[in-house]
Amino acid sequence: MKSLDRRWLSLYVLCIGMLMIVLDITVANVALPSIQRDLGFSQSTLAWVINAYLIAFAGLLLLSGRLGDLFGGKRIFVIGLGLFTASSLLCGIAWSGPILVAARFAQGVGGAMASAVILAMIVTAFPQAGERARAIGVFSFTASAGGSIGLLLGGAITQTLGWHWAFLVNVPIGIVTIALGQRVIVAPAGIGWRNGADVIGAVTITASLMLGVYAVVQVPIVGIASPSVLICGALALVLFAAFLWRQLSAKKPLVPLRLFRSRNIAGANVLEMLLSAGLFGFFFLDALLLRRTLNYSPLETGLAFLPLTITSGALSLGWAERLITAFGARRVLVAGSVLAFVGLLALTVAPSNAGYLTSTFPAMFLIGVGMGAAFPPLMLFAMSGTTEADAGVASGVLATSSEVGGAVGLAILATIASMGGFRSAFVAATACIAVAIAVAASVLERDDTLGAVDNQRRNEPESA
Repeated sequence: MKSLDRRWLSLYVLCIGMLMIVLDITVANVALPSIQRDLGFSQSTLAWVINAYLIAFAGLLLLSGRLGDLFGGKRIFVIGLGLFTASSLLCGIAWSGPILVAARFAQGVGGAMASAVILAMIVTAFPQAGERARAIGVFSFTASAGGSIGLLLGGAITQTLGWHWAFLVNVPIGIVTIALGQRVIVAPAGIGWRNGADVIGAVTITASLMLGVYAVVQVPIVGIASPSVLICGALALVLFAAFLWRQLSAKKPLVPLRLFRSRNIAGANVLEMLLSAGLFGFFFLDALLLRRTLNYSPLETGLAFLPLTITSGALSLGWAERLITAFGARRVLVAGSVLAFVGLLALTVAPSNAGYLTSTFPAMFLIGVGMGAAFPPLMLFAMSGTTEADAGVASGVLATSSEVGGAVGLAILATIASMGGFRSAFVAATACIAVAIAVAASVLERDDTLGAVDNQRRNEPESA
């Protein structure tokens, strides 16, 4: 098998694994009413079907990315996907609420391990700018459009086969993906435990992220002034401060803070948090709006998101590389963010009695075009100039920024929606995108920095 062919086959296997993880998040959301009815969840405890996954997933992304640097991304991906597949089986056969919540937590652990190292393996496998842009376009489509595809599949599976199959469908796909991954994935072997172990840093950042995400997801349930929210939030900040001090003093830090001297890497992570906060919150709220206002079924809700899925996929897979080559990554990123902003703004100012074709469809189309254009160059900026020794942690940092931004944005927007209505929440989401546009235009550096690749890495042979 030729090396080039193997690298592209490796990319497709990695993207299948990522698609499983992304789909599972939205599929579980669609299945919640059926899960509540069958397993006897209360309205407050039902949230833990989502929160258990999110806390484990967001809390372990950064550590998982570094483990990929130390032990090899391929090994961490396969182990993580194996855990995700096994816990999907347990979710599918769960006979009680606590069993399902525990299995969802395990799913989050496996999902974090697998997804945190994917982007790093893509970057190291495709050092040339043109190939890298195409590969990241494929990955970007998987990551961005997978959520809306999950709404469609989740609705179809839940209505026809039952919520159990929303999880069980992962099992055969996961087994095949693991078997293929063992054979075809191209990735460095890792730098070894002795060259980057920071146990204290790993414990403090993981505990900080888990406590912080726990506090955030509790806000819509118990309120921001709740003692549990305040105490966990304060502990998260203290532990995060301890983590930063540790990274400055450790000889071999978990996260080399020198990465953030790059305006591209620092700016891209801020952008990821802002875009995730606005867009992830929009997905959740708009799905609720379609169900409540237009009385859509789960399947109809998924179909309503198709304009977003199709347009973002077309841009990510077919045009992102050409646009970046023709106009530059920063211009494409800014233009895509502007289109997403216009789409959200159109939805915000639409009359409350407007139909799908006159309000939601145009907004979905513009947001899909914006996402498809913006996310591939954003990933290029986030990984610009990284070496094999740091690619995993840079990938984990970006994934963490996405998940934490999404969790915080969703909590804030859900709280705003409950107090001031959906329109107020959409205004807040639009504001997040507006700030992201300002950051993209003012912080990111010129596009030729994206081609910076470590010369030694470029000359080293690839290892499986």
